[in-house]
Amino acid sequence: MSEQATRVMLVDDHALVRSAVRQALAADDLEIVGEAASADEALLLAPQLAPDVLLLDINLPGTDGLRLLRELAPRLPTTRIVMLTVSNDRRDLVDAVRSGAAGYLTKDLSPEALQRAVRGIRSGDLAMSRSMAADVIQHLAASTNRSTASSGPDEIAGISAREREVLALLAEGLTDREIGERLGISPRTVETHVGSLLSKLGVRNRAQAAARYRDGA
Repeated sequence: MSEQATRVMLVDDHALVRSAVRQALAADDLEIVGEAASADEALLLAPQLAPDVLLLDINLPGTDGLRLLRELAPRLPTTRIVMLTVSNDRRDLVDAVRSGAAGYLTKDLSPEALQRAVRGIRSGDLAMSRSMAADVIQHLAASTNRSTASSGPDEIAGISAREREVLALLAEGLTDREIGERLGISPRTVETHVGSLLSKLGVRNRAQAAARYRDGA
């Protein structure tokens, strides 16, 4: 196997799906380095493996894939996390991109198309269909216009005291769970604050929010 093989991790609770993806990605330049069947397993294993690409299902037992994405993204700055799901819901698509996903693929892809997508991810290609990309661009453009119209020049000053606390901890790289423990609130409440922050700051994901905080603090 080439030393330059793209290292891939799979997170899906269905063993048959993981087996099918392994077979689809059977190639000399692609290497499956790990698998997880739950969010807890992924949180433990992914930081240890630091794969080049992590294929993540949305529908996971316990913590759903989108929430897991938000927890993993700060911990895996060099990993391209891509949703691989049966859902073609626009809200899931936009939430995934806003939360840091590098792509959004559906499980009806052919093995050849999945291989092309994974190979392209490492070189910076957007791993999603043209129609999905158009949906995301349209949504984000509309959100930016609304934010520009409603925000003053100093967006950092427009957030609440609690949101500033959440943002400061987010900038330190803490997960929702860790922020909740630090502030004595639930991870779901943290998630709500983060969603509000993204909207108020006019940014697409947590990494951009953290960068905005560091620039404006």
